[in-house]
Amino acid sequence: MQTAPATTFRRKMPPLAVRCLMGIAMFGVAGPIIRILDRLGRAPSFLASMTNRRNQTARSKNPLNNYTPTGHDVFVAAHVKSGTNWMMQIAHQLAFHGNGDYDHIHSVVAWPDVLMMGPMNHYAIPIEDPSVWMASPEQKRVVKTHLDFDWLPYSEDARYIIVIRDPKDVFVSSYFFFVKHGPFSFTRFSADTWLEVFLSSGMGVWSSWPVNTAGYWAARHKPNVLIVPFKSMKKDLRGTVKKVADFMGVRATGEIIDRVCQKASFDYMKQIDDKFRAWEMIPWKSTAAPMMRKGTQSSSAELLSPEQQERIDRHFMAELKRLGSDFPYEEFCDVSPKLKAGAA
Repeated sequence: MQTAPATTFRRKMPPLAVRCLMGIAMFGVAGPIIRILDRLGRAPSFLASMTNRRNQTARSKNPLNNYTPTGHDVFVAAHVKSGTNWMMQIAHQLAFHGNGDYDHIHSVVAWPDVLMMGPMNHYAIPIEDPSVWMASPEQKRVVKTHLDFDWLPYSEDARYIIVIRDPKDVFVSSYFFFVKHGPFSFTRFSADTWLEVFLSSGMGVWSSWPVNTAGYWAARHKPNVLIVPFKSMKKDLRGTVKKVADFMGVRATGEIIDRVCQKASFDYMKQIDDKFRAWEMIPWKSTAAPMMRKGTQSSSAELLSPEQQERIDRHFMAELKRLGSDFPYEEFCDVSPKLKAGAA
């Protein structure tokens, strides 16, 4: 039985002093300022302006600028909270015939984006480290990213798997992951405020949902690009695993497909949630929300009113049109009833 290798890479948290300073900056300085801006109704516009300034310089800092993909690389690309870890698990397990093992997913899956995220240099195995694909019976390894497609180094030799999820479900998942229980908890944003941020800005160092999605969709005709709707993963996991195996060129027997499906099931991944969770960066405050919360489709009513659901649909459909994208929103997303009735 072949398993993921014991690489020379070891994940290493930043020193305690650095993490304490981060906590002071977040909870002692940024938190009060953000909450004052929020009470004044200015937090979303403030964060949007920060995003615009960041985007003006971010491309030059793209950690993938100098990387040339090879036939060993399987990029799993998705907007934040869109099923990235789920697809990573599927692709990694296929590369190891369902026998992949690891202490943490990022001991075996590269995530170059972290190099744009402050003191996270040792969070994930470097993309330059070949040890995982060398140990894979398929000579493949997974690379995770939330970056836009035109930020990714393109090679006809590599494979690019893109997951697209209904933005209403992305919103709900991101609120619980980032704000309610995670690294943005210092803001104490309400769901209503987070909705304004979601509609106007990207998340952290990444682009907004329509920009991200329009770029991914534009690449769909490339023979080494596979776009997978999150809803199809929920509806037919086994069919998705087979499709991904064929796309990766994996010699997958029925027994291998069975193992991969078992290890990509929500129940199994929930049991090993600690192998997907982020670091507890702040010594006195938990900011590592569960990675597998519900993983559901069409559950945005948990936080959003019908009017807010319609607002998201209307706003993002208009944004996609403004960007010149022909992305079939209604095929990937459960459009709010009022919009659907209006289009009928």
